[in-house]
Amino acid sequence: MTAAPATTALRVRTRPIRLTGPLLDVLPADSGVLSWVREGEGIVGWGEVARFTGTGPDRFADADRWWQEFCAGLDVRDDVALPGTGAVAFASFTFADDSPGSVLVVPRVVVGRRGSRAWMTEIVPAGGPEPAPSALPAVTPVRPGGRLRYSDGRVSPSRYRTVVAEAARRMRAGELGKAVLAHDVVARAETPLDPRFLLHGLSRGYPTCWSYAVDGLVGATPELLLRLSDGLVESRVLAGTIWPGERRDQTPSTSSGTYDLGGALFGSGKDRREHAYAVDSLAASLRPLVRDLEVPAAPRVLTLPNVSHLASDVRGHLDPARPVSLLGLLGAVHPTAAVGGTPTAAAAALISEIEGMDRGRYAGPVGYLDTRGGGELGIALRCAELDGATARLFAGCGIVADSDPDVEVREAAAKMRAVREALQG
Repeated sequence: MTAAPATTALRVRTRPIRLTGPLLDVLPADSGVLSWVREGEGIVGWGEVARFTGTGPDRFADADRWWQEFCAGLDVRDDVALPGTGAVAFASFTFADDSPGSVLVVPRVVVGRRGSRAWMTEIVPAGGPEPAPSALPAVTPVRPGGRLRYSDGRVSPSRYRTVVAEAARRMRAGELGKAVLAHDVVARAETPLDPRFLLHGLSRGYPTCWSYAVDGLVGATPELLLRLSDGLVESRVLAGTIWPGERRDQTPSTSSGTYDLGGALFGSGKDRREHAYAVDSLAASLRPLVRDLEVPAAPRVLTLPNVSHLASDVRGHLDPARPVSLLGLLGAVHPTAAVGGTPTAAAAALISEIEGMDRGRYAGPVGYLDTRGGGELGIALRCAELDGATARLFAGCGIVADSDPDVEVREAAAKMRAVREALQG
């Protein structure tokens, strides 16, 4: 674990502001873009006053301890008192225990909106007179990256097909029930990529997803891993996918002669089994930590522009006799079967053995924490890792015994479409 806290005592001030335009429009260029925005609400930030980095199986506990110690030394005045006000830390954790790069970033400035209310939080050194509120930064042009050239990443589509086939063979042999396997693609632009350009494109195209940016990882996730607010714990589990062009049979399934993708997905035994693994693993992890856990008897269909998923919303309440932090919950549930597999240990071992790449923070938790112990953490899906003029795109699929490797390759391509189109503009 390494940490770079502020070297002086800090003063945190949250004030209401008037905000007429989109949240993403206030992000300045080249200032460490941070975002957690959905349907026009959420928070964005820039600048940096403190940072935690960690690795290993204790990275969530280490980050939790660091955050609590950091918050204990703050002088906070919050005139808005909504989720996301006061000091916040944007979080992005690696998928695997031994992968480096898990990070918490505390921004110097945060701008947020919830409903009709907007605010700005600033963190400045303590001492001296109360500083005057800062004005919102002037909007700076968002730079497109120009023409993009794509190439295979560390796991090419043909290798991915082979890996999927091997995983399905092992499942038919009874070694495990499910594993989520991923591959990557590299895009190279003519000029350094502006993370705001990708954020804007994803937010326009996928407004019901959480558009996020933390330390160069930019994406739009439909999956809420954990939300904690006033003792209420919520999660949205996604597993099981269909997309336009993928036909489970050739028979029109509506009176107009069109194909009912949602109905085909809901009726797919393979996808229902994959989804059940994911929901059951999350519920089993949460039950010892929460009470009144509500798990839907059946999933619903969540439709996005590029794919549709089976979705289940799970909720419960913290037990006041056994309080646990958001990062404490995170340590208990990650990785769920939605992004790892089941049984958890067997799936993690298979991924490490055959996938052929370090995922980094892809499929890891991403979101924010606040000083009241709450926050929201999604799963880093539909994303790209930006480095100068290069973007590394990721996509993964849940593999079960009857998975078809060719179909899984096409599914991964359908999931990558979100980021490819947003990069292109």
